[in-house]
Amino acid sequence: MTSPFIKVARPAIQSMQAYQAGKPIEEAQRELGITDFVKLASNENPRGPSPQVLAALANAAQEVNRYPDGNGFYLKQILAERHGVDVGCITLGAGSNDILELIASAYLDSDTSAVYSQYGFLVYALATARSGAESLVVDANDYAHDLAAMAQAVKNTTRVIYIANPNNPTGTYANHNALTALLDAVPASVLVVLDEAYCEYIDSADYPDGISLQKRYANLVVTRTFSKAYGLGGLRVGYSVSDPVIADMLNRVRQPFNVTSLSLAAAQAALDDEVYLSESVALNRAGMQQFESGFASLGLDYIQSAANFITFKTPFAASEMNQQLLHKGVIVRPVANYGLVDCLRVSIGLEDENTRFLQALMQILDSSTSGKQ
Repeated sequence: MTSPFIKVARPAIQSMQAYQAGKPIEEAQRELGITDFVKLASNENPRGPSPQVLAALANAAQEVNRYPDGNGFYLKQILAERHGVDVGCITLGAGSNDILELIASAYLDSDTSAVYSQYGFLVYALATARSGAESLVVDANDYAHDLAAMAQAVKNTTRVIYIANPNNPTGTYANHNALTALLDAVPASVLVVLDEAYCEYIDSADYPDGISLQKRYANLVVTRTFSKAYGLGGLRVGYSVSDPVIADMLNRVRQPFNVTSLSLAAAQAALDDEVYLSESVALNRAGMQQFESGFASLGLDYIQSAANFITFKTPFAASEMNQQLLHKGVIVRPVANYGLVDCLRVSIGLEDENTRFLQALMQILDSSTSGKQ
């Protein structure tokens, strides 16, 4: 019997699925009774927070009985100076996910539509569905966003285009020429949301600088996060750079005190610790090479990634391989909910964590091969 509490919910909510995060270590321990897990499921920085961040947190913790600065004055000042923009261009969020939701709240409703890519970050679909807007999903081109097709998909009702650069879960990215061609093609009234959650990991000459482009295109909104390269995933702090009028609209729908005092203090300290950031990027680059070499030696195909994770194709059911990895103490991310039913996504960890994953994978593949003989 269907509960009446489903029927009285908004139609858009009745048909949607909740966001499924990467499996926490504690959950895996409860389910399997294994205490020693390596978590490579959530695209986290495996290093832990920097000493400067820990010191800032300890200091800020003495005032947690007080509400945070709801405007995030000091963090906004630092970000504005770093990016060469006016403070009024900055919006703070509980992670960049929060900003993506704020954009949907401010600009989408049942009379409008949003464009995003097949295999695009799942929050775009969820935010669009929650708003009641129409989803215009554009087929990917070799797992990547097809920006020319996305520009052509825009309708009179379209208010937002979501672009992840690089994209999660594929790790693909759009180059400067493709992005500027889209920005030139779409109406100036359509918001182009450039989600740069993984931008710190890229060192490619053709990768577009979203914030520089934002100064040329008033309809461009750039979102970034401290959850990945800066190692603050558990504190949930991110931001956007946009036209001040757009920022004002986002602040009208933003929850009061959406960024905690601890998060504000940690983000300020993280921005000041350039050594930690550069070391994290270097560790990620080495880990990516380790994975690519490992997949090549195992004969596994993968999607070339510019982020801190890599999605690989499994030679048998991805759900079965995921379970076997769990039983070997390795947590990765199934991506069947993205339509990638024959793939798993693995985050880059510390060198020994990467080695443990590759060894577990080799054991599973060897066992699978021997079982067929």
